[in-house]
Amino acid sequence: MLYVLEDAINGILIGSIYGLTAMGLTVIFGVLKVINFAHGSLLMVGMYAAYWAVALTGIHPYLSLIVVAPVMYCFGYYLQDIIIKPIFKAEKDVREPITVIIVTTGVWYVLDNLSLLIFGPQYRTLQDNPLRGKMLEFGGMMLSVPKLWGFVTALATAAAIYWFFQKTRLGRAIRATSLDREAASLMGINQYRIYNVAFGIGTAIAGIAGVTLVPFYNVFPSVGVLFDIKGFIIVVLGGLGSIGGAILGGIIVGVIESVGPQFMAATWTEAIVYALFLVVLFVKPSGLFGVKYDW
Repeated sequence: MLYVLEDAINGILIGSIYGLTAMGLTVIFGVLKVINFAHGSLLMVGMYAAYWAVALTGIHPYLSLIVVAPVMYCFGYYLQDIIIKPIFKAEKDVREPITVIIVTTGVWYVLDNLSLLIFGPQYRTLQDNPLRGKMLEFGGMMLSVPKLWGFVTALATAAAIYWFFQKTRLGRAIRATSLDREAASLMGINQYRIYNVAFGIGTAIAGIAGVTLVPFYNVFPSVGVLFDIKGFIIVVLGGLGSIGGAILGGIIVGVIESVGPQFMAATWTEAIVYALFLVVLFVKPSGLFGVKYDW
């Protein structure tokens, strides 16, 4: 029984990181109303940024947040401004432009192949990493220290993003735009600037998730695909546009993946996750924590 509890706690820890990777995706969807298929690639870029920041300077992995988060925000802001915004302007009468999905798919392939061209196919891992392999003994259980750091970071990020949307003037403008872009424009809100900011925030969150993964996960050009798939499942489970739902959805997936192999073959746990995804999609398409208005 102790092993099951240990696996459940470690599942919660890794699940919170899954939720963090999905949080940026749900923020972008909540405002722009389109699915960003390049989100996994943005996570990969964030992981490379964190890896090189630590490898070149020798700083603590989490100190790289000082560099990674602002750089990823700017990257996402101008990616939206230069590549995606023209599509929104061309299809301004369409609430959910399908063309944006096609463009983000193209961005996904460009980023993955560009990283392959620049960095090669090698799996990279931090050599001088103070967190790698560290375990914390608690009540006879062994808990992963890097994942514990990731858990704390995920909760702190979720709280900060929630506070930003609820308490700041810009956050309220983002919420207003997500609810009704036409009405927000009539109130003097520049919807295209809001899209840039929202995409930048979502990309910065992907960068933060990359920082939490680097201490215990390999970095390689196609790593984003693995988390992209989980991200979409988690967003559907938690509810499109729900920040808390992203964290809770990630924890659900993490616990299933961690505890499941105690009772069945590991491949069956993936089947359970996909089965749960389909059930929620059919029974409650808005997700477990989704509501009529995303924010």
